[in-house]
Amino acid sequence: MEMISSVFSAINGVVWGPLMLILLLGVGFYLQAGLKGMPIRKLGTGFKLLWNGRAPGKDGDGEISPFNALMTSLSATIGTGNIAGVATAIALGGPGAIFWMWITALVGMATKYAEAVCAVRYREVDDTGNHVGGPMYYIRNGLGAKWGWLGGAFAFFGCFAAFGIGNTVQSNSVADALETSFDIPHWVSGVVMMVLAGAVILGGIKRISSVAGKLVPFMAIAYFLAGIIILVINADQIGHAFGLIFTYAFNPVAATGGFAGAAVMAAIRFGVARGIFSNEAGLGSAPIAHAAAQTKNPVRQGLVAMLGTFIDTIIICTITALAIITSGLWSSGETGAALTSMSFDQALPGVGNHLVAIALAVFAFTTILGWSFYGEKCFQYLFGTRAIMLYRIVFVIAIPLGAMAKLDLIWLMADTFNALMAIPNLIGLALLSPVVFKLTRDYFDGKEVLAGEDR
Repeated sequence: MEMISSVFSAINGVVWGPLMLILLLGVGFYLQAGLKGMPIRKLGTGFKLLWNGRAPGKDGDGEISPFNALMTSLSATIGTGNIAGVATAIALGGPGAIFWMWITALVGMATKYAEAVCAVRYREVDDTGNHVGGPMYYIRNGLGAKWGWLGGAFAFFGCFAAFGIGNTVQSNSVADALETSFDIPHWVSGVVMMVLAGAVILGGIKRISSVAGKLVPFMAIAYFLAGIIILVINADQIGHAFGLIFTYAFNPVAATGGFAGAAVMAAIRFGVARGIFSNEAGLGSAPIAHAAAQTKNPVRQGLVAMLGTFIDTIIICTITALAIITSGLWSSGETGAALTSMSFDQALPGVGNHLVAIALAVFAFTTILGWSFYGEKCFQYLFGTRAIMLYRIVFVIAIPLGAMAKLDLIWLMADTFNALMAIPNLIGLALLSPVVFKLTRDYFDGKEVLAGEDR
């Protein structure tokens, strides 16, 4: 086990090193520039399309509404990263890490937009009549059969990442939070999660999207309102918090209290890494859900998809960050979900820590639902439609095992496979960028843009 851990530590140091962060940001900046800032300029258009997309799409084939496609995507992205990930970024990189998290989100909107455009444009219909898509398909169908191996590599890494970051890590986080706050044994949390998640996952994408379409808006709005209450209580510190964020984004933070100090490079590194961990822009996971949207227009779904990064990072992560910084506890030396819990509890004694525990549990549970679909589609790409039910059953069984396990090695492996997913996806997006730019120009010039089999 030590040897395996050493191997993955070495790989992780490379795949999450400076080159990966440069690749993620570089592709994002390139896409944002090629699109002439359209994802930012058309943010309002995206929200309008999201609102109109609540009902099943009438202008195209697909299994789920454009709204539910985004909610399925958000169910997987809004998770422990929004609570524990933000706190870790601040604890290791200082308040300035939040500025770089924002930058990651702004360029990530272009990445997420391009992912969804390609996913709908190059999707296929499988043997069961369902629409399937994502990086493995747009790499193969967009770049040609000679690139099929790269799509296969994405699917392979995605299968393993789903069991790690999308399953066992999440169930363990839920079990930890519920035991700490409510003294519920890990095995009880694991079994309950297995039953609840199994009832949804075994029903496939329509059931997953239906649950996500109801649960995700509720949990996001509830957490946002709880955060606003915290900020109202700490209102006199909000200006100071923003000052710390912008000051330490470009200046080193000296050691203070339990905070060990951080160079500007640390703020950039942890802000970018935790931002990507949270919103998953560039990892290639979200387009798997958007490929199932009921639409004939790739650009329209891309405009909806890019909202996922905005909602996840600019709204939800910012609420967590401001709650932590305005509390003054960011320099306490605490990290992860415990830091967020302490910050909420300072403003709402006896209540705040329970709110964070409940939010963490719900966020992580929905992440399990979303990632079950991502992993299933990767598995299906490699082994065919007959393997789908087997994957669902094994995925559900793994939930209680994760809740009761020691996950140091699994965390490391999951984080590594997550990064390995991004590499083939970013290569595919960079090579397909001319297609994305042309489809976008055609759409806003009033020309017809079609998806999948309608091309």
